[in-house]
Amino acid sequence: MVRRLVRRLTLEHFAWFAALICGVAPLWATQALPLVDLPQHLHLISVLHRIDDASTLYPEIFARRPELTPYLGYYYVVSALNWLLPLELANRVFLSAYVIGLPLSLAFLLKSLGRPTWPALLALPFAYGDSFAWGFINYCASLPLALLTCGFFVRAITAEASQRRRWAIALAVSLVAVLLFHVQAFAYLGVALPFLLLTTPAPEGKTWRARVPAVIGVMPGVLLFVLWIGLRVGQPQEIAPGQPWRSWGPMLSKENLGWKSFDQNLAEFVSVPNGKLTDTSFPILAGMVPDGSDQNAVRLVFLVTLAAVVLRLTKGFKPQPETTEGPIARWRIVGLAALALLLLFALPFDIRGYMYYLNTRYAHLAAALLVVSVPVLDATWSRRLLFVAAATALVLMLPLYRAFGAFDAESRALTELAKSAGEKPRVMGLVYATGSRAVTHPVYLHSSCVVARERGGLTNFSFALTPHSPLMYRGPPPPTFASEWRPDTMSWAEHGSHYDHFVIRGPRPEQIFGNRLQTELYVAAQAGDFFLVRKR
Repeated sequence: MVRRLVRRLTLEHFAWFAALICGVAPLWATQALPLVDLPQHLHLISVLHRIDDASTLYPEIFARRPELTPYLGYYYVVSALNWLLPLELANRVFLSAYVIGLPLSLAFLLKSLGRPTWPALLALPFAYGDSFAWGFINYCASLPLALLTCGFFVRAITAEASQRRRWAIALAVSLVAVLLFHVQAFAYLGVALPFLLLTTPAPEGKTWRARVPAVIGVMPGVLLFVLWIGLRVGQPQEIAPGQPWRSWGPMLSKENLGWKSFDQNLAEFVSVPNGKLTDTSFPILAGMVPDGSDQNAVRLVFLVTLAAVVLRLTKGFKPQPETTEGPIARWRIVGLAALALLLLFALPFDIRGYMYYLNTRYAHLAAALLVVSVPVLDATWSRRLLFVAAATALVLMLPLYRAFGAFDAESRALTELAKSAGEKPRVMGLVYATGSRAVTHPVYLHSSCVVARERGGLTNFSFALTPHSPLMYRGPPPPTFASEWRPDTMSWAEHGSHYDHFVIRGPRPEQIFGNRLQTELYVAAQAGDFFLVRKR
């Protein structure tokens, strides 16, 4: 059977396989991934997994949040994998599934729309980039699910009548899964699915009866969303103008909305300094590597996209035989890309106290949908461009693999530091220097979470404070300064005295604690640029 399967494989299959391996390879160059929020996520997943473990602080400090939250998906999936694998390995397996899932889900959507699937490989570089670097894993992981949902929705309309129920069930499950991972991907589907409903032709012609299974399939997700939004919006929100992570006014008031200008959004999506095409960069779509070498894969992807457009215009190819698009339906993939671009440019950047970094996250979805919107070419050119698209994965892999490997060597200082921490520590992070020499983002912002997780303790800043987390504090949260970005505002009397461990990077411990290092505190360890200070 295996031999028969191998004999059926073509060069195109091997190109896909090689590209996907290159796509996930950077994740396996390191144990600690350089994602800003990842230490926070892993700490909370550890809490969720060991919530009843008396050898940790978790049972007395944390509790499961008794309400629906849209971050359940990522946390519970990795917690389940953690029963089989160490936590960081389980997380890398999950992220590998996400990276592979983005082009595969796009291929499924393209196939559902009756289009060739090779352009889906062009989307592989967009699995990385700014949202990934910040550690917005819940949102990133929701994108393949959202694309699958679009494919299921189309098939629930276009399949044979006997098959529509099956596709509608898959649609219902995937739409609920999207909401349980991230509400922003669900919001995109709120405009994408009605668009597909109106533009997807049914085999029976212009009849709404064929669309009933698809409409019924979205109902469980819609009802769950209504329940969640009712609970979320109905909660009292503390209004504190000017304070981080708090509302500055009523939810949709002008005081509470932070906007980027059109020019700023455009410059972040694609920047052409002084009009020189040779200097084109994509600050949001790539840019994890300090020398910008990871931008090359994105440049190549857009060049292949442009080449496909030029070929179609100059050669006048007829659609391939398997293409089933009609005069309106052929523009559905373009319409889906346009809707993602609309959200990128029309939504606010922040809804303070509710959602942050809102519109910019849609850049990766918009870019992925744009590059798969290439015109349909003949079989020969489609095959050639498939191999070029697969080659972009190698161009992506090389700089990311080097950068992630360099970060791994650099960040091992934190695990060394944790060896000198006590059991059940209460850890305050005083990280003034958040940057890394290996990658561009402030990846050490949440360094204290590494020490806390290794020793079963808590940190001064935790996502357990936020209503989208599946965990919460049993009682009042530990006191801390207003923003993890401002350790200089720490007050010993109000904040520091409540902790017994301090992770420091930037200044030396004596610059922060002064004479207390001779009486109440001592330097327990130094590793690389980090210090661990403990109470005596």
